[in-house]
Amino acid sequence: MQITLNIPDELARQVAPEGKDPARVALEALALEGYRTELLSESAVRQMLGFQTRMEVHAFLKQHGVYLHYDVSDLEQDRTTAQQVRSKLRGPASRGERRSG
Repeated sequence: MQITLNIPDELARQVAPEGKDPARVALEALALEGYRTELLSESAVRQMLGFQTRMEVHAFLKQHGVYLHYDVSDLEQDRTTAQQVRSKLRGPASRGERRSG
């Protein structure tokens, strides 16, 4: 979807740092607010802004002082995943096999 905004040049210069595309500044502001209010997910922000990785999204959010949405259920999922990975890594060594590395 294409959205057109008409704002006075003076205001555009105030909100868009010199050398920055005002349209990009507006798009980033929309993405940030969407994420802050939980209307947009990390994935949606990545897609909206054309980032290739989640790490780019994380850096972008951090640069703008926006914290990641991370709750207890996310922590539990990360703990479970870490335990599974740890078990896989320890598995061959505990059976007397050597890991190549």
